[in-house]
Amino acid sequence: QVQLVESGGGLVQPGGSLRLSCAASLSIVRLYRMSWYRQAPEKQRELVAAFGSGGSTNYADSVKGRFTISRDNAKNTVYLEMNSLKPEDTAVYYCNGYYAYDSYWGQGTQVTVSS
Repeated sequence: QVQLVESGGGLVQPGGSLRLSCAASLSIVRLYRMSWYRQAPEKQRELVAAFGSGGSTNYADSVKGRFTISRDNAKNTVYLEMNSLKPEDTAVYYCNGYYAYDSYWGQGTQVTVSS
């Protein structure tokens, strides 16, 4: 069983920044397709950022140039650095990863961008 725990959400003004963290219960080098998703009220969950093969990264068009996904293997943690936040970035953000062909989700962390 894999546990993913997100943290770092909160209320921020437009143009502000937040860094989300996703701590895993096992070494993240054993997980693959680590990614961040988000779900806004009454909308479907969407992919925000992900690690691809060979350490590449992929981003949704709406966040390119503003968000950065990174990882610290020693801390078993994946991060999402979010800059120039907009009201439309308001959502619950979820961490996701695969282990032994099973998909695991964290409980989510709320990000609210509002003045």
